[in-house]
Amino acid sequence: MNFIDERFGSSGATLLRLALGSMWISHALLKWYVFTIPGFAAWLSSQGMPAFMAWPVFLLELCGGLMILTGFYGRYASAVLVPVLLIATWTHAGNGWVHTSTGGGWEYPLFLLVASVVHILLGDGHYALSPRNFLLKR
Repeated sequence: MNFIDERFGSSGATLLRLALGSMWISHALLKWYVFTIPGFAAWLSSQGMPAFMAWPVFLLELCGGLMILTGFYGRYASAVLVPVLLIATWTHAGNGWVHTSTGGGWEYPLFLLVASVVHILLGDGHYALSPRNFLLKR
């Protein structure tokens, strides 16, 4: 038995995709404009992670966010970003539950991890730029 509303399920997937893509872009731009890439690299180092990962993480978040937002292989972008969220959840685990805790809690990255998995499972929804959508309409 299917409990997903067939009239609005794809619209829900679209809203999820738009929100998730916007979140990734905003987090990337936060690293660029507020923390700066050197500042983010220093923070990574302070957490015991390699500083050289600052650029790859920034680019993954920005490009992945754009792909998710537009629906251009958005599900794949969410899948590629899952490890970033796993590491973010692990990094913030000692800070407590709420993300407003000192150092940021782990509930926000965990929620985004679950939202990303839901996006992977549901798909991109309406108005996605995935080539598959264009191929099916011909």
